Amino acid sequence: MHFWGMADAAAILADRLSKVFRVKVRAPGLRGAVQALVRPRYRAVRAVDDVSFRVAPGEIVAFLGPNGAGKTTTLKMLTGLLFPTSGRAAVAGYMPWTGGSAFKRRIALVLGNRQQLVWDLPAEETFRLNRVIYDVPEADYRARLDELVELLDLGGVVDKPVRQLSLGERMKCELAAALLHQPSILFLDEPTLGLDVTAQEAIRHFLRAYRDRHGATILLTSHYMQDVTALASRVLIISHGRLLYDGALDALVARVARTKRLELVLGDGVTREALAAFGSVLDFQFPNAVLEVPREAAAATSARMLAALAVVDLSITDPPIEEVIQRVFALGAAPPAAGEAP
Repeated sequence: MHFWGMADAAAILADRLSKVFRVKVRAPGLRGAVQALVRPRYRAVRAVDDVSFRVAPGEIVAFLGPNGAGKTTTLKMLTGLLFPTSGRAAVAGYMPWTGGSAFKRRIALVLGNRQQLVWDLPAEETFRLNRVIYDVPEADYRARLDELVELLDLGGVVDKPVRQLSLGERMKCELAAALLHQPSILFLDEPTLGLDVTAQEAIRHFLRAYRDRHGATILLTSHYMQDVTALASRVLIISHGRLLYDGALDALVARVARTKRLELVLGDGVTREALAAFGSVLDFQFPNAVLEVPREAAAATSARMLAALAVVDLSITDPPIEEVIQRVFALGAAPPAAGEAP
C-alpha cells in the first residue's frame, strides 16, 4: 500500500529506523548447555539505532561502515526482509513490509555474497524464471535482456552453465537477473566483492549507464572506495548502528583530513633531510617523494619549497579516501565540522 505523504518526494526514506535482535546467552560447558535449554537467557543487540535519511529519485548514494555496523540490516529493512523494532520507512512510496508484489516490482536487492543463479544451468534459465515471477511480457523480456546483454557485455555467456563462468561473469548475470523487471530502485550490497579490477570497472560502468538510461535510484554498500568515488558524490556513514555522517564526499574529506599531500618529482641534489624542513616525509624514492603538510598551509608551503628547492613537478592532493573513511570509523562519532578540532 502507498502511505505517508511526505515520502512522495523521496525515492527512499528512513525515519528513525531501529532494529534490536534478541540473542541467546549461553554459559560454557555442559551446565551452560542445560541452562540454555531449560532457562534460556537473552541479551538485546541493537544492530540499527535511530537511523534517518532520504534519497532523491535518480541519486546514487554510498552507504558505508565497518563490518557489523548495521548496513545490511538497514538494507533488509528497506527491502521488507526485516521488520524494524521502531521507526518508519518508505521506498518508492510504499511501506516495505506491506507493499506486496507492487512494491517488489519497483526494487531490486543484489547481495554480492549471495546468488540466485542455478549452478548447473545456464543463466538464461534463471532469467526466464524471473520473467514469469515478475510477469514480464515476452516482448519486454526480450528487449530488456538484449539491452542488459549489451550493457554488461554478456554475449556468448548467458547460455553457458553458471559453474563455467568466471566470478565477474557470474556477477554480471546476477545483475541482469535482478534488473529484468526494470526496477526503479536498486539496493546493492557489495556488488564488486571479490572481483578483479577489470570486472569491478565493468560493473561500475554498467551501473552509471543503467542509472542514466532509466533514472534509477541506487543505494550502494561497498568496501571498495573506488566504487564510492566512481559512482557516488554523497555518502552515508554508519557505525555501531548509528548514522555518523550524511553529506558530500568532498565535504567529508575537508572536515576529516587535516592534511594535504604534496606529490613531488625532484631535481638533482634534493635530499630527504631538505624536504623534512617543509613537512612530514611520507615517502622518498628519488626523484619521487610525498610530503604531508597541514591542510591550510599547503599553498604557502608549496610556494616556499618551489623557491628553495629544485622541484621538477608538484601536485597537491588529499589523503587517500580509504584513510579518511577509516578515520571516521575510528572516531566513532560524527566527524568534526570545519574549523573544529578533530
